[in-house]
Amino acid sequence: MSDKLTHVNAKGEAHMVDVGGKHETARIAIAHGSIKMARDTLEAIENGNAPKGDVLATARIAGIMGAKKTSELIPLCHPLMLTKIAVDITADHDLPGYQITATVGLNGKTGVEMEALSAVSITCLTIYDMAKALDKSMVINNICLLEKRGGKSGTWKREENNASHQC
Repeated sequence: MSDKLTHVNAKGEAHMVDVGGKHETARIAIAHGSIKMARDTLEAIENGNAPKGDVLATARIAGIMGAKKTSELIPLCHPLMLTKIAVDITADHDLPGYQITATVGLNGKTGVEMEALSAVSITCLTIYDMAKALDKSMVINNICLLEKRGGKSGTWKREENNASHQC
């Protein structure tokens, strides 16, 4: 790792990194998170009985939108022309709750880690919002980057803790 902070100029002021001189490469980032809830809440969502409607469809669209809007929410992120955003929401009856995985990609000059993490975060928050009338005690956990590919630093993968890729 470099000991130079790239988002700080010589005066110590925050600035957006100039990526103009970088080469475009295919870049992918995969992030993960989970939301734990009461078993009754999971069953209500699975059975389509949540008061606000289709929780998972709404959360998936929100996660996609979250990835697209990352640069509007995180000050030093670049606006990006994303070419892939996939949000997978899987019921986990042992948790109980949901495991969320987001995969974001582009051909560009900067990575998409923040976009993948934003997609997971917004998906979890939307599930919470859509089901809070049933369960205000839900807990969002383990939001992390699982993998990134592309760019000068190449591929990075989190060491697997278990088969479900939890952080």
